[in-house]
Amino acid sequence: MSTSEISFSFQDNTSSSFPLSQKDVRQWLLKLSLDFQKPIAQLDYVFCTDAFLLEMNRHHLNHDDYTDIITFPYSYSPITSEIYISCERALENSKTFDVAYSDELLRLIAHGFLHMCGFKDHTDDEKHIMRQKENYCLSIF
Repeated sequence: MSTSEISFSFQDNTSSSFPLSQKDVRQWLLKLSLDFQKPIAQLDYVFCTDAFLLEMNRHHLNHDDYTDIITFPYSYSPITSEIYISCERALENSKTFDVAYSDELLRLIAHGFLHMCGFKDHTDDEKHIMRQKENYCLSIF
């Protein structure tokens, strides 16, 4: 029997603004793993600031702009990944799209997971499919 390791860590005091139950999110991700038939070996979510993620974006991807999420895939089967999410971008997105901050965080958590399931978001068609999958994931939280 394999075990799934799902962890959450917080950079620069971002834990004080994290409105979700880690236990609930972990159970949700395990359900998604079953639904998408993608076993999880190790899935590490790191919640951070814009400045932290900007530096990661510059250093690892040679992009000099803010982003809400960066996914580092180490293995797709079983899933082994580090996923970095900017809490500040999530808050800004929640205001821009008029959604709850917790829902935007869940969307980003799902987005990283979906990348590890093989879904892309480079073309308009891929973005549309990704959004549909994100909405499905949110619907079962």
